Amino acid sequence: MKYNGSSEKVRFLLVDTPETNHETLGEQPYGPEAKEFTKQLLAGQDTVYLEFDVSYRDKYKRLLAYIYTKEGISIQEQLLKNGLARVAYIYGPNTKHVEWFKSIQKTAQQSAIWIWSVEDYVTNRGYDKDVYYAAIKNENPSNIVEDKSNTNNNKGSCHIKGNINSKGNKIYHMPGQRDYENTIAEEMFCTEEEAKAAGFIPAKQ
Repeated sequence: MKYNGSSEKVRFLLVDTPETNHETLGEQPYGPEAKEFTKQLLAGQDTVYLEFDVSYRDKYKRLLAYIYTKEGISIQEQLLKNGLARVAYIYGPNTKHVEWFKSIQKTAQQSAIWIWSVEDYVTNRGYDKDVYYAAIKNENPSNIVEDKSNTNNNKGSCHIKGNINSKGNKIYHMPGQRDYENTIAEEMFCTEEEAKAAGFIPAKQ
């Protein structure tokens, strides 16, 4: 992004999402979902706001920041709230929001959504995809955390809301969009492709 007239790399403070294209770790489960989720939150944002902590650059000279949309939505909060990131890389003195983030993470853990849907996939070192694939392969109920979400089609870990308005238009809403919280979901989708395949179009904002 552009910061003070220069192109800069910015690292999100205090959160870690699964990898999508790491040189040694490769792609990790829920990495693409976290990437797409972030992309949607930032769609149409010609300006974002950076909040710095005590230290604002890491050893690689990248900016370290809490990032907000121009509407004031915290990207870190939304990733944690929707179970697509863990609280991590807690290094003093940059700990301003750590307790807030941990409380949000706890709620996502209790709901067993996305990265928290497979027991022991999230570790204090990152993500263990071997545990994830073993759980999926074995379909062992003891490894899969019960999905406690309550949606009308049992897609508890899917967060895209499909709604049919009074004109009969089929519209889907992404988390973080203006009307998302007030939208009553008639269908839930895990990906935009799935929503579009069902005949839904994206909400404008």
